[in-house]
Amino acid sequence: MRTHCFLAVLLWSSVFYVVHMTPSQKRTNKHSYSERITGMSENDGKTLHRTKRGWMWNQFFLLEEYTGPDTQYVGKLHTDQDKGDGNLKYILTGDGAGSLFIIDENTGDIHAAKKLDREEKSLYVLRAKAIDRKTGRQVEPESEFIIKIHDINDNEPKFTKDMYTASIPEMSGVGTSVIQVTATDADDANYGNSAKVVYSILQGQPYFSVDPETGIIKTALPDMSRENREQYQVVIQAKDMGGQMGGLSGTTTVNITLTDVNDNPPRFPQSSYQFSSPESAPPGTPLGRIKANDPDVGENAEIEYSISNGDGSDMFDIITDKDTQEGIITVKKHLDFENKVLYTLRVEATNTHPDPRFLQLGPFKDTALVKISVEDIDEPPVFSRPWYLIEVDEDAKEGSIIGQVVAQDPDIAKNTIKYSVDRHTDLDRIFNIYSGNGSLFLSKPLDREETPWHNITVIATEINNPKQSSQIPVFIRILDINDHAPEFANYYETFVCENAKAGQLIQTVSAIDKDQPARGHKFFFELVPEFAVHPNFSVVDNKDNTAGIMTRRNGYSRSKTSTYLLPIIIFDNDYPIQSSTGTLTIRVCACDSRGNMQSCSAEALLLPAGLSTGALVAILLCIIILLVLVVLFTALKRQRKKEPLIISKDDVRDNIVTYNDEGGGEEDTQAFDIGTLRNPEAREESKMRRDVIPETIFQIRRTAPLWENIDVQDFIHRRLKENDLDPAAPPYDSLATYAYEGNDSIANSLSSLESLTTEGNQDYDYLSDWGPRFKKLADMYGGEDSDRD
Repeated sequence: MRTHCFLAVLLWSSVFYVVHMTPSQKRTNKHSYSERITGMSENDGKTLHRTKRGWMWNQFFLLEEYTGPDTQYVGKLHTDQDKGDGNLKYILTGDGAGSLFIIDENTGDIHAAKKLDREEKSLYVLRAKAIDRKTGRQVEPESEFIIKIHDINDNEPKFTKDMYTASIPEMSGVGTSVIQVTATDADDANYGNSAKVVYSILQGQPYFSVDPETGIIKTALPDMSRENREQYQVVIQAKDMGGQMGGLSGTTTVNITLTDVNDNPPRFPQSSYQFSSPESAPPGTPLGRIKANDPDVGENAEIEYSISNGDGSDMFDIITDKDTQEGIITVKKHLDFENKVLYTLRVEATNTHPDPRFLQLGPFKDTALVKISVEDIDEPPVFSRPWYLIEVDEDAKEGSIIGQVVAQDPDIAKNTIKYSVDRHTDLDRIFNIYSGNGSLFLSKPLDREETPWHNITVIATEINNPKQSSQIPVFIRILDINDHAPEFANYYETFVCENAKAGQLIQTVSAIDKDQPARGHKFFFELVPEFAVHPNFSVVDNKDNTAGIMTRRNGYSRSKTSTYLLPIIIFDNDYPIQSSTGTLTIRVCACDSRGNMQSCSAEALLLPAGLSTGALVAILLCIIILLVLVVLFTALKRQRKKEPLIISKDDVRDNIVTYNDEGGGEEDTQAFDIGTLRNPEAREESKMRRDVIPETIFQIRRTAPLWENIDVQDFIHRRLKENDLDPAAPPYDSLATYAYEGNDSIANSLSSLESLTTEGNQDYDYLSDWGPRFKKLADMYGGEDSDRD
């Protein structure tokens, strides 16, 4: 029966080959190996006859992993054309031909030369031919056949991962899926049970279970708590052969983590807490930290703290530290030991992310009692107000009390307070304060117009502890009184035309007042009583703090009166009424027909009537030309230069007058003679100038004798005049300057001109006593060394 099966497969292959070669065919399979296929050829329409072929096969299947001593027999190729005389040769080609499969070319027997592995290759396609050895022609068409490898259970199941990682929320119900593991078997799943895998759990019971067919791991116990155990390691086995004895198996490890859920409320480790705070602690000062424990993690452990009730809920606050999940108690308002010593708070800790599934377990919050005691400290004095405003009239007398500040010691001791004014805020010392009761009084008069506001600082200090002090600003407003009279707002330059008519407005005046009455300024203008009826001008009050100056007659004459003085009284309307008299100067001027001023000078009337404007211009031009000529002459004279007689700098005497140069000192006997200044009648000796080359030698003209009581200054002016008039007087290119020092100098004369009349050396040590400005002179003339030098 087995042989017939093989023959059927081979015959099917042959028929398939023929069918593939013929476009239209009809196939009939018989065990007698006879077949007739009829069809029309496209060329001649002849009937085709298939030649009967007889192949003989013994085997088409091989077992893998054959370990026998001989090569494994596959099958035999045979054709009816083989007469057994050795004329035919069998040839095998295809997958593994010649290497895995070898054929006996004489008998057609096929053997497997090597051990085969179905997992590497389960199917081999081969082709067989029968060739006539003599002619080399095929006696049968090439035929294809298949060799299949039968599987044996030689591969164990293998998981897709060596290790699996999974997680599941804690408190999950029984049967909750965790993860699915998968194992594969390389054996043939279509042949036997070699590839049928069954899953089982080796480690992880009783917490987890696994489905034997799908490999899905599920929870096996209810309400597993992460807080009790978080990590689990489960070992899963996969076994082939349906889990029967002798099957191969493989294992894998699954690490399962229980994730957190909010199934635990926060709990304070203690029921009450105690803190203390100094009464001087400013708002926002932290006093301490409290913390409620929550075994959950992440957002499930986040806690919000609050003050639910207590007598200190208005004085203290609590904030949540998000990093540490602690509650920080802080001061909310200023504390006062004298007012309250102890406060009690009820603090509540609540989960911010409760899980509705576990609300039945109870409220997810907890409370604790917090007691805060206030500590007494020595506090500075406290004023009754945050600031003071005092109003005082500017005419208040010195020493009068203008107001009072009050401060007290908030401590139980109630120490005595003394008051003082911060002088940095009252540099002029206008105000003072009684140190015992804080009454402010004036030390100097006030002037609102100079300083309308004074801002001072008052200091309150404890007598027993001067370090405890506080300050308070005091704003003093100076109230105005009518102590200034109004006056003209500007200086008015008023004029009246000679041809003015009666009732003509020549000036509008206004007034200002340094005072500032509450109802505003109101000024009144009128002439002084002595000029109540002025013959020339009148004052008209405009009722708007201005007044108009009006003429009272026709025509005014400059020749008779060039200027009028009009005294005007200005009143205000405050109490007491203040007034002042302002005199308005009115000049009489010549005007054109439209009232424009042309001239107001009275001297213009004295000019000759026939002197026209053109004549005045000509006179001015002449004066300008003369001035230009004088300037040109002076410039040309200064350009004349004289060649110096002495070229060497070493031989130049101090009598050569240069610009910005001093006199020659004591040794200069040629330039000046103090005797001439002392004796006006003295005559100069005939001395020649040695600094210039004279063009012509002139006899120096002697001056006339002077009277005995002539003044020295007048003498110098006369000498200057003589030199100016004498063309031969040297120097020709320099300016001879004569200076007069004067009499009765406190320091006496510093000049060295009188040194000729002094016998012996002079003592200049007193110059050292005159200060740093005379240090240079003291170094030059003081001491014997300087004299010798």
